[in-house]
Amino acid sequence: MNLSDSRTAGQQSGGAIPLARLSAAEAVFNAIRGDIESGHVAVGAKLSSEAALAQQYGVSRSVIREALRSCTALGLTVTRTGRGTFVVADHVANDLVLGQFSARDLTEARPHIEVPAAGLAADRRTAEDLDVLRAMVASMSVETDPEAWVVLDSAFHAAIARASGNKVFESVVADIRDALTHQSETLNLVTDRQHASDVEHQRILNAIEAGSAAEASAAMSAHLRAVGDALDSILSQ
Repeated sequence: MNLSDSRTAGQQSGGAIPLARLSAAEAVFNAIRGDIESGHVAVGAKLSSEAALAQQYGVSRSVIREALRSCTALGLTVTRTGRGTFVVADHVANDLVLGQFSARDLTEARPHIEVPAAGLAADRRTAEDLDVLRAMVASMSVETDPEAWVVLDSAFHAAIARASGNKVFESVVADIRDALTHQSETLNLVTDRQHASDVEHQRILNAIEAGSAAEASAAMSAHLRAVGDALDSILSQ
């Protein structure tokens, strides 16, 4: 299976149903996940090395790492330093591991931090804050590299917390940035959230630009609710 020359997992042929367009990382993730959940790769088995998987699928090692991180976040695999990546389950876990925090940790905490931070940002943002936020949203809307996009995503949320002028909100969001990056990466691979997030981020920015605390809080709340629903769809599979 070679994925290096195309973002499509399949071609429409005859009466076949065309498959959705996929990034290379998403296609590799789906292939590995399918092998694990079908039992083709058994629980306890060690996956091939990153180099071998990259050669097998015809992609870069960074694409393989992205796919494997999502397998780990879903609780399907665990990577042991110096030993490799092992299959530990044949079904998705009840919660996702996102670096230091879990998906449930983030889902419960973020509305209490980022919704009021967005409202304060609308009241307190400076011209410099707006320039930073506009540049991030513009970059995300045209970014085709999944790894670069998720870094921008977490930076956007951190910039809003910084624009709030509240050092506690700024510090907390900075502390969870790595987890936010892992979460976005997994959601984009499994539920294709990137475009929807771009639209939601633009609404948040519009409200902050307009100086409407109520609209900014509502837009952030709607965004976090959509992210939570996407997470629930993964965990309920």
